[in-house]
Amino acid sequence: MGPSQGATVFADGVTCHSTASHGGFHLSPERNAKVHARLRAADGFYEEDVCWAIVAFTFPHLFTSFERRSAERTMKDSFPDAWEAITGKVLTPGESREKDQRDFEAQHADDWIVVSAITSDHEKGFVECIATPGGRRGVGIEERRFLVPADEYEIGRFGFVIDPDRHVVYGGPSSFVGWQGRLGS
Repeated sequence: MGPSQGATVFADGVTCHSTASHGGFHLSPERNAKVHARLRAADGFYEEDVCWAIVAFTFPHLFTSFERRSAERTMKDSFPDAWEAITGKVLTPGESREKDQRDFEAQHADDWIVVSAITSDHEKGFVECIATPGGRRGVGIEERRFLVPADEYEIGRFGFVIDPDRHVVYGGPSSFVGWQGRLGS
């Protein structure tokens, strides 16, 4: 987190620090012991972007109703497995971004998913797309270029899935700088 530039004491053993780079909560060992084991940070530090919600979830009486609602949304989106285990409630589709993304990735693990796209300078009315199986990235992952009609190219919540029956593999000139000079693939 970096050195504290300011601190707000929410309660004995619950302090929120602001820093130049990335602040968050620090819990005393006694307070940290009250955090559910599935969520507990060994050092008692909970960063401000997501993990703050763990503090609000554990000590709801220290937060406003708005903050509690925000914390619950963050918990469901970012820590769905822990949230389900702790509350005994099962999150249904649409209730957790993380669970929905995992479902999308499982459903489309073998489909071509766009990882980069650009309006084609060579094929008017089309978007030139680079796609990989399951949208995976990294060394050795096969990439293919496809042309998708511009009016059809709408990125979904977790990406655009290529339909090989409608979107043709494209090996022509590229608008991607990194593909210029490469042979078609």
